[in-house]
Amino acid sequence: MASNEDKPAVKEEENAGSWKDAIFNPRTGEFCGRTAKSWGLILLFYLVFYAFLAGMFVLTIWVMLMTLDDYVPRYRDRVPHPGLVIRPKELDMLINRSQPVQYTRYVQTLESFLQQYNDTEQERNEVCTAGDYFDQEGEVGEPKKACQFKRSSLSRCSGLSDSTFGFAEGRPCVLLKMNRIIGLKPRGEPYVNCTAKRDTPVQMQYFPSEGRFDKMYFPYYGNKLHERYVQPLVAVKLLLNKEDYNTELTIECRIEGSDLRNNDDRDKFLGRVTFRVTVVE
Repeated sequence: MASNEDKPAVKEEENAGSWKDAIFNPRTGEFCGRTAKSWGLILLFYLVFYAFLAGMFVLTIWVMLMTLDDYVPRYRDRVPHPGLVIRPKELDMLINRSQPVQYTRYVQTLESFLQQYNDTEQERNEVCTAGDYFDQEGEVGEPKKACQFKRSSLSRCSGLSDSTFGFAEGRPCVLLKMNRIIGLKPRGEPYVNCTAKRDTPVQMQYFPSEGRFDKMYFPYYGNKLHERYVQPLVAVKLLLNKEDYNTELTIECRIEGSDLRNNDDRDKFLGRVTFRVTVVE
């Protein structure tokens, strides 16, 4: 007759056997409660199920891509009017004439940006008729020609006659351009007009003359078709005097003379840009 002392040992063995059987039961051949056939069927189900989902995803993407144009975005109604962009990309500029190192970064930014406008580069483009849109017909996917915009047309703000773009003399130049919008053909004669937000005006000089964006640089056909296209620029030279130094000047520039919007309170860069300049000796 087994003693009571043997019963706990038997119970422990039964528990151990029960735990092992939950992992692998040698009598039924089950692993984690399933036979090899059951595991095979469930794995096959999930393999087919996820393969079907992957196939549906790939098919959906393929159908969507077939509806897209390689050259023109499908939806363009949200950006009918361009923004106005400033170079250098600084809305707050502090210019210390006695410390060239301080304004060197502005000069380097302008020099780097204007490399694509070098006359040697632009001479590879077309000499277009000023005042007329440069409409181009042709087969689908045929590359479009680009009109010349030579750096030298920026005159005193080209960086050619003055490598510091006027920063050394306390009369800095800033460059303005419009964002690219495919197919844009602004009506009228768009030009840039800048004003200082103070009682007395600040003298400015525009390059090219009158700060105009000529129609011959429109329309734009997109990056793939119009690879050599560069946006027309307007350079604004601030003709500051000593009386203007040590004072923060707020300058607002707008696109005027056309149907391009410049007064949307929800977007302060739509057709306009505001920046601040402080020159110290």
